Parts: sequence; C-alpha cells; structure tokens
Amino acid sequence: MLIPWPWILLGSFALVALIQIFYYLRFFRRLAFFEPEVADNYQEKPVSVVICARDEAANLASNLPGVLLQTYHSTHEVVLVNDNSQDESRYLLEGLHKQFRQLNVVELLQEAQLIPGKKFPLSMGIKSAKYEVVLLTDADCVPASEFWIQKMQEPFSNGIEVVLGYGAYHKRKGFLNKLIRFETFHTALQYLSFALAGMPYMGVGRNLAYKKELFYRHKGFSSHNHISGGDDDLFVNMAANSHNTKVVVDPQAHTLSVPHTRFTSWYKQKTRHYSVAKFYKPVHRFLLTIYAISQFLFYPLFIGAMLLSDWRIALGFFSVRMIIQSVVYYKSMKKLNEKDLFAWYLFFDIAQFLFYIIFSTAILKRPKAVWK
Repeated sequence: MLIPWPWILLGSFALVALIQIFYYLRFFRRLAFFEPEVADNYQEKPVSVVICARDEAANLASNLPGVLLQTYHSTHEVVLVNDNSQDESRYLLEGLHKQFRQLNVVELLQEAQLIPGKKFPLSMGIKSAKYEVVLLTDADCVPASEFWIQKMQEPFSNGIEVVLGYGAYHKRKGFLNKLIRFETFHTALQYLSFALAGMPYMGVGRNLAYKKELFYRHKGFSSHNHISGGDDDLFVNMAANSHNTKVVVDPQAHTLSVPHTRFTSWYKQKTRHYSVAKFYKPVHRFLLTIYAISQFLFYPLFIGAMLLSDWRIALGFFSVRMIIQSVVYYKSMKKLNEKDLFAWYLFFDIAQFLFYIIFSTAILKRPKAVWK
C-alpha cells in the first residue's frame, strides 16, 4: 500500500496553519485590539526608578537627564546603582546629584560572590528604594516622553503588582535596525498578548515595574541567583499571574534604546536572553515551543503542499492565516509605534525560518556570567 505523501504533506500544512491561526486569535489579537481601562479614581503614587550601570558614563550622560526631568508631581526618586564602574561615572553622578536632589546614588565597590550578572546590583537598588512602586529601566534607555513615570504607575491599584511596558529601539537607517526592531516587536507581541490573556510569562528590564512587597515575598532573585540572566523575565515568570499583572502600551510610556550596529553584537545579546527561556514554567515553555515550531514549519510545508498536493486547498489555508496575521500585525505595530515595519513584515515573517535556525543553539547554551 502506497503512503499518500501528498495528502500527509497537505494535512501537516493545514495543521500548522490552524495552530498559527489559533495563536493569533487566542492570544495575539488581544494586543491588536487592546483598549486600556479608564481609571475612575486616578491617583499618582510615590515611585522609585531603579537603574543599574557599569562603565556607562556615556549612556548616563545621554539618557539619565530624560529620567530626571520627568513631569511627575507626586513623590519620586531615581536610584542609580553604580556597579564597580572604572570610568567617569562616579564624577558624572556627583555632578548630576547636585542639580537633581531626587537622584540617589548607590556605589558598589565589590563584586558579589556566587551571584553572576545584574541581580546583585539590582537587588541593592530595590533594597535602597524608598517607595513601594519600583520602576526599572537600563542606563542605555531613555523614556520616550516626559510622562513615562506617570503612565507606568497608573495601573497600580486593585491588587496589581506587576506592570509590563515596551522597550523599543530608536529608528535608524539600515536593514539591521529594521531586523532588530521587528524581532523586538515580535517578542513584545508575544509577552504582552499572553499577559492580556491572563498568562504573563516575561517582561523586559528596559521597561518594567513591580512592587517591593512582591519582590520580598518571592525572596528576590534567590530561586535563580545562579543564573546570570533572567533578572527581568525569570522574576516575572515566577511572580506574575492573571490577577496581579497589567500592561501599558501607550507610546508615551515606552523607553528607547540605541540598537546594535553590528550583527555579531546583537546576536550575542539575543543568545544571552534566549538562553534563560528554558527556565520558564513548563506551560509557558510548551506554548512558546509549539508556536515556534509552527512558525518554523509554516513556509516549508506551504511550498511542499503547493508543489506536491492540491494547491487550491493549501492556498486557502495560507490566505486565511495571512489575512488574520496582517490585521493583527498592522494594529499591533500601530499601537507600539512601529507602523513603518509593516511594509517589511512579510519578508521578516518568511525569514523566521532562518532566524530559528540561527538562534536555536541559544537554548542549549549556559548563560554567561556577565550582565553587560
């Protein structure tokens, strides 16, 4: 008996297309059609912005004023943890402190033993914070507007303990800039949509807020102190749930970073980030893995089904998926102020096949013991 390979190929493509459609309708549409709630009783809360820096004098000079000059009328502070810097950071911060009294500098002069990465300096920053709401960003980030603090602290009411924001990259000329920004958007589409669906699994330290009480309740980063990365996503994966987490996508609440200009540098950064994903909760690993596999197989199976099977059925499944995806991408990109990427989305969507091959080794690597 001959195996009906054309029909098996077509059935496999149909299954993969249906999986993709499921993810877009079950999860990703939530970001595309998200409308934030209007608070009945809005109240500004005291906020501590916490930033860790190591040899970041140039970035601090460029970006820290944008944090210090926020329009926020309630009590707030900026805690800057200067982690064993060997450059001019100390003198720069001393000068800024004279001008901005809300800047509190924590000087670390010794390396933490057996705690690799950023977790020890960040823990010291949170411990030094005066206020319950802690808003995190990085030294190479600048708020997209003067209302960043205001927008990121708004959801903290009625039991909310975690707020996920979007950490974008500056728009520059060149292919690599578009690639980095598309990958950043695609990652945000996943973690923001999953959070809106009641399944938060990660956040980014470039734009993330939570309560100190939550940090202490979960004993900080103690459960994954041995891992150099994960100070943002692993903590959110552990502490966030459907009841205590909200997202903020307002463009005024974004942060902006300067993207890498060399592919190798960006590759190292992404490899470091992906290497901690294997420590997520099993349900999150399962859902993200199924989605990644369906993405990886979608175009190869489509080509095979078109050539070797009934092309009309294959084209039908392909068209439905593409229509749904294009609507979700366009509306989500518009919400995250990345609308210029829509013209490139089909190219990058097809390129995901190569993307997964290039970064597949990251999940097998041990995270490096550096945070810069």
